[in-house]
Amino acid sequence: MNSLFYLTKIIHNRLKPFNHKFQYASLTMCLDYDEIKKISKKIKIFSYNKFNIFSFYDEDHGYRDKRTLEEFVKNFLTKHEIHHKNLKIKILCFPRILGYVFNPLSVIYCYNDANLISIFYEVKNTSNEQHTYFFASKEVKNKKEYKHQCNKSFYVSPFIEMKGVYKFTNSISDEKLSIIIDLFNEKNEKIFTASQFGNKVPLSSITLIKQLIFNPLVTFKIIFAILYEALIIFIKGGKYYSREKKIIDSITYEGKL
Repeated sequence: MNSLFYLTKIIHNRLKPFNHKFQYASLTMCLDYDEIKKISKKIKIFSYNKFNIFSFYDEDHGYRDKRTLEEFVKNFLTKHEIHHKNLKIKILCFPRILGYVFNPLSVIYCYNDANLISIFYEVKNTSNEQHTYFFASKEVKNKKEYKHQCNKSFYVSPFIEMKGVYKFTNSISDEKLSIIIDLFNEKNEKIFTASQFGNKVPLSSITLIKQLIFNPLVTFKIIFAILYEALIIFIKGGKYYSREKKIIDSITYEGKL
């Protein structure tokens, strides 16, 4: 199969106005969208669009309604004239565990045959709002590492102002995963880094059972860890920035990969 599991370490490192760092470990799925039904038959404790110990739901991504992830991807590729003959979609995300998941970041990779043509970065905040940064190119030569950037368009942390620039470094293979997102302020000072590093682990029930034993309820831990760290930043004197509530999810086309 083309689908993979990675055992990953996620690191958040605030650099300004003071240093503050935390990290956590998690099992991350990289699912070939065409294989999800096969995986649910192969791994009995994993299901597609229905409750299980581990599961993947279309409604957690893309339009976040009854439409599929594939519809979401194809609609935006077509809208921006990114042509494809044999589209392959992979999504990097956390699984639902006992029906619950919080994905601060999900990454959707789109291929025309074996050539990467687009990346969607789905970002969620703790208020269950979502914004997607969409990069695509009509002709792409495969690289070991992709670098691109865009303006910050979405409220994530209450202690980081809206104005800023994200710089992405993305490298994914059958063995390793590395995603680094640096945030720069208006003075071009790096103020925050979010990174995710991982190594391939077997795509099997045993891997999922180990995750459940050694890192139980990790998706609950993630959101509580984020809220706890926000409290620590507040105590340290972090400046609070209020948000404007989003009525609907949004997406921005940010240019070439």
